Amino acid sequence: MPRPKKGPRLASSPAHERLMLANMATSLFQNGRITTTLPKAKRLRPLAERLITFAKRGDLHSRRRVLRVIRNKSVVHVLFTQIAEQMQQREGGYTRIVKIAPRTSDNAPQAIIELVTEPVAKKSVVKEAQAATKVAAKEEATKEAEPTAEATSEEAAE
Repeated sequence: MPRPKKGPRLASSPAHERLMLANMATSLFQNGRITTTLPKAKRLRPLAERLITFAKRGDLHSRRRVLRVIRNKSVVHVLFTQIAEQMQQREGGYTRIVKIAPRTSDNAPQAIIELVTEPVAKKSVVKEAQAATKVAAKEEATKEAEPTAEATSEEAAE
């Protein structure tokens, strides 16, 4: 029987891992944040972000692809109407993982994975850098133009 070459799984089989991640994604979209172990949170993040990207598209095919993973229609509705609307300005990084204290029973590393709901900050630093580049380019162009003007006036004087 072929065995997965990917490495150790979070659960006993690939099917169980897939179902477990689907349930965690459903809870994440339903509640906005969940507390889980750090490896599970790291495995959930790409799945959740891909589902949000599908929701941002908003077409029927995307809705059906999300329904393959998340079986709860009310959660899919919330994802497509509310969460996708909140994430419309954001180009990625829809989730945040925050490490917390380890679990007391087995000392497993815990983490909170949550949806990022803050508005996207304007890229003022980039605009300032572009303005500085334009100013530097104009100054360089004027410096290059000045010697040629002086050279032509000297040639005309001779």
